Amino acid sequence: MPDIQPTPQGPDAPLDLATRLTQDHHQSLKLWLRMLSCTMRIENEIRSRLRATFDITLPRFDLMAQLERHPDGLRMGELSKRMMVTGGNITGITDQLEREQLVLRVTDPHDRRASSVQLTPAGRAAFNAMAAVHEGWIEELLQDIATEDKAQLIVLLARMKDKLNDATFR
Repeated sequence: MPDIQPTPQGPDAPLDLATRLTQDHHQSLKLWLRMLSCTMRIENEIRSRLRATFDITLPRFDLMAQLERHPDGLRMGELSKRMMVTGGNITGITDQLEREQLVLRVTDPHDRRASSVQLTPAGRAAFNAMAAVHEGWIEELLQDIATEDKAQLIVLLARMKDKLNDATFR
């Protein structure tokens, strides 16, 4: 497989993390910056579209996505782990969504000190509407990548994820 060329430079070139790449960089660094650049560009576009179309932030959408998969709700600590953010962030996002009556805090009957968060019926309906549009945006953003290339990337990234899960990080 040929070495990936550096991101084009010049006044019309997109400015992102991959613009730092040169032929002298290690292949692993090139891969990391390419993946990060692609992820950030897609994420920034989705953030912008969620805000403009639904007046919602990506973290609020992500929290609702987690809850949609768990109709009985999730504890705040579990949401924090799944979203890889602090408990304080989860509390703030939950407070906003609760004010909008999209989520509900439910006290754990076995541990009165703990509560879980659930989507309300209105929250579930709102999320389902947003998720359908979100999926279309992702399809649109990746439409120019050949089906075979997407399939190959999925396999390669799954293999990478497995290797990273097997690695010991210190």
